[in-house]
Amino acid sequence: MEHVLTQMKQAAQAPMDYAAQWKARTGRQVIGLLPMHFPGELAHAAGCLPVILQDDEEPITIGQSNVFNFYCGFNRSIVDQTMRGRFDGLDAIMFGDHCVQLLGTADTIRAERPDLPILFNQLCTTLDAGWALRETTGTFTQLWKELEALTGAEIAPQAVTASIALFNRNRAQMRRLYDMRRKGLVAISGRDMQAVVKSSMAMDKKEHVALMDELLAAIPRRGPAAGGVPVYLSGHLCHAPKPALIDMIEESGARVVNDDLFVGWRFIHADMDEAMPPVDAMAHWYVEKNRRLPCPTRTTKGVDWEDYLLAEVERSGAQGLVVLMVKFCEPHMYFYPEIKEAFEEHGIPHLLIETEHEEMPVEALKTRVETFVEIAKRRATSKAA
Repeated sequence: MEHVLTQMKQAAQAPMDYAAQWKARTGRQVIGLLPMHFPGELAHAAGCLPVILQDDEEPITIGQSNVFNFYCGFNRSIVDQTMRGRFDGLDAIMFGDHCVQLLGTADTIRAERPDLPILFNQLCTTLDAGWALRETTGTFTQLWKELEALTGAEIAPQAVTASIALFNRNRAQMRRLYDMRRKGLVAISGRDMQAVVKSSMAMDKKEHVALMDELLAAIPRRGPAAGGVPVYLSGHLCHAPKPALIDMIEESGARVVNDDLFVGWRFIHADMDEAMPPVDAMAHWYVEKNRRLPCPTRTTKGVDWEDYLLAEVERSGAQGLVVLMVKFCEPHMYFYPEIKEAFEEHGIPHLLIETEHEEMPVEALKTRVETFVEIAKRRATSKAA
């Protein structure tokens, strides 16, 4: 088991190094994807390695003069990595428009790397509109053509369907691990769980599927977990929380039972329909997944993030909610008051932690988390009495 996690951690910690090695080994192209809605399946079917771009641990230095200070740490890090040449091995980047900051990041990359193809596709945001499915199908059809132009080869529909099946299998593997962890049947830390999902965003899918098969077979089983207050993590829509923050939450007496993090359940929760024509499968996947797990950058009538969180906290047996909000993340900031009000109305403890790319005062935060855990524990005891 340990050698599997080691390989995953290496890919998760240095995705661009993994991509460079893969490119040198295969001679094929690497496509950078910006979170959080574009299907890596299409790039995979084109023979490319889709890599979801992540922030890194480096302090933001050279890129600071090319981006506003009120951009979130993820966008500032992406700009800084561009200026440092970290993305020079990419053959193209696929951009979306799910926040204003990301549009500014795209413009900066265009200016700094005019030779790097930018595949910019605007996905509709009102997902229950009568035209949403049609427009989404058109967007993915256009992206299909752009990838064919980039690679100089036709992408066969059968290849896309095969990629969809492979990606579905990989998501199902990670969901199985999530389910076992939620039920307390396996012991895996939040740090390692993050590495499992994050590595799947960078690695060759066949390689990751093989590693997941090994991990699921080798991870030690145990009886239902005892001890630790079960909590639910929410937020971080584009990149992973710092592992040290996850460690601190668990060391403070909490036991994470589920999440809706992008580098987590949000990334793996929805499959594509392998029986549909592939472009239709991708369009339905995009339009319908908001009903499964709401996204604050998209709208669907009757679908509210706070209602989803209330239901998921109850389903997972969590006794409290920890909201990890990236500093300056506008979509999350707009929705948080609704979440706060709903959880206060239902008497469910919740804690807001604002995160930042730069060094965070983890020890100072630990006191707040320990207090929250004690409140959640007392509230659960009082409720049971």
